Amino acid sequence: MKAFRDAVEARDTAAIEALLAENVVFTSPVAFKPYPGKAVTAAILRGVLRVFEDFRYVRELSGDGERDHALVFEAKVGGRDITGCDFIHLDGDGLIDELTVMVRPLSAAQALAEAMNAEFPRIQREAAAG
Repeated sequence: MKAFRDAVEARDTAAIEALLAENVVFTSPVAFKPYPGKAVTAAILRGVLRVFEDFRYVRELSGDGERDHALVFEAKVGGRDITGCDFIHLDGDGLIDELTVMVRPLSAAQALAEAMNAEFPRIQREAAAG
C-alpha cells in the first residue's frame, strides 16, 4: 500500500482522503465502535497526524492478492513511545474500505486516547463540514 504509506509519511491529507472509499470503516484502537464513512475517517486521520510525533512506518506486509495490507509504525504521543499497525483492506476499485488500527503498550494507548479525546470536537466539526 505504497500510496497510503507515502501520503501519510508526507502528511498529505488530501492524498490520504483520495485513497478512501466513500463507505470506508475506521476501527480505532481506543474507541469501542467503528466509524463508518469517508468524511469522519479523513477527519480522524487528520487528528491522528496532529497528535503523533516522529511518526514513521517501519514494516509493510501484504496478502490476499494485494487487497490486504499491514503497515507497522512507530511514533510518540504524549511523551510515550507507541508501536502500532494499520490493517488496510482495499475494495475492488483499489480504495481503502476498511482501516483498523492497533497500538501498544497500554500506557501509550491511554495517552493516544487522551490526545484524541482532546481533538474530537475538531474532528466532529471537520467531519460535518466534509
